[in-house]
Parts: sequence; C-alpha cells; structure tokens
Amino acid sequence: MRVAVINEVSARSKNRDILSALEYSGQEVFNVGMTDGEFQTELTYIHTGFMAGVLLNLGAVDMVIGGCGTGQGFLNSAMQYPNVFCGLIAEPIDAFLFSSINAGNCISLALNKGYGWAGDLNLGYIFEKLFSDNVGKGYPPQRSASQKESRCILQDISRSTHKSFEEILNTLDRKLIQTAFSHKPFYRLVADQKQKSDSIKEILADIKIP
Repeated sequence: MRVAVINEVSARSKNRDILSALEYSGQEVFNVGMTDGEFQTELTYIHTGFMAGVLLNLGAVDMVIGGCGTGQGFLNSAMQYPNVFCGLIAEPIDAFLFSSINAGNCISLALNKGYGWAGDLNLGYIFEKLFSDNVGKGYPPQRSASQKESRCILQDISRSTHKSFEEILNTLDRKLIQTAFSHKPFYRLVADQKQKSDSIKEILADIKIP
C-alpha cells in the first residue's frame, strides 16, 4: 500500500515519530508533511486537507496519514473533498474498528493534544491495527454485509454531494493551491504521477519547482 504522511505546521516535531512508527509496517511511505527545521512553507490543516484530496483523487496513494493539534481540523478539512473517507484515530482500537468497519483511506491524528509520554509508542500500535488484514471485513463479523452496504451508500452520497475534483481545482482559492504545491515533497510526488488532469498539469507548470 502506498501511504502519504501529511502533518501540518503545529505537528512538525511529530513527523519523525510518525515515520519511525511506520518503519516496519510494510507500507511504501511518502513523507510530504512538515519536518523539523522547515520554515519556508507553513502548511496549516487547510493546506494538508487539500493535499490529501489531491493525492487520493489522483490515485497517487492509497492512504493518507494526517493530523494536527487535536486532529479535528485536518479531519474536517480533508472531508470537504470527494473520495476522501477520514477517521479520527486516538488509540489502536479506533484504528482497528475504522479499518474493519469503514475501510477508509485517510486518518487524522491528534499530534499535540494528549500527546505525551509514550505517544510515539501509541502511534506504532495504531499503525499495527490500521494495516492489519482486517480491512473491510467488518466488526462484529455478523454485521459485515450491512457495513459493506453502508460503505457503498456513503460513496454514492459523496459522489452526489461533492463537485468533481477537477471543478474544485478550477474554482479553489489560488493562494491555497500555490502554498500547498510550493511544498517540494508534495509537488514532486504529484509531478511523478503518470496520469494527471489538465488542471494539475497547469498548476505544476505554473509553480515550476525544480
């Protein structure tokens, strides 16, 4: 599974903890979040939510691991975009149930609130449950069929209530887009994708990061 890590400015110092916790997960990890000592582009949860929408709608990754101080901001930001199904994850049982029941493609972590002693250890246990082989199997097992039906209904609702991502790109505030794409790791991950819409190509050409 291709996984993008996208943490915003307030959780810059937690980037290394997330990467360390993912080290033995067996996933292909792309770090496009903010890191220590990085001050050129300050990404808020508004930017990182948009970035999650870009990567998931482009098919660049299968899962986004994001977050902010409480996890609420990134959750709400990411869910504004079509085809993004995000859960707020605080502990391993949340990850297990989100994966088993919701089979979503994005999680939001509280990376400041309550993040104290052994916070990095908790991340490891969260990812262990998130990337287990229970994705979409349902819990409890007898409710599996009903939960699968609910996921399909939710996908239909998302398609009905959102604009297309192409339309969003063409109408969204240009400053927001420019700030997100000015973050080099994100720009490069998007630029490396073979299949890109005309709008994405125009954005990449306009910003021109080497």
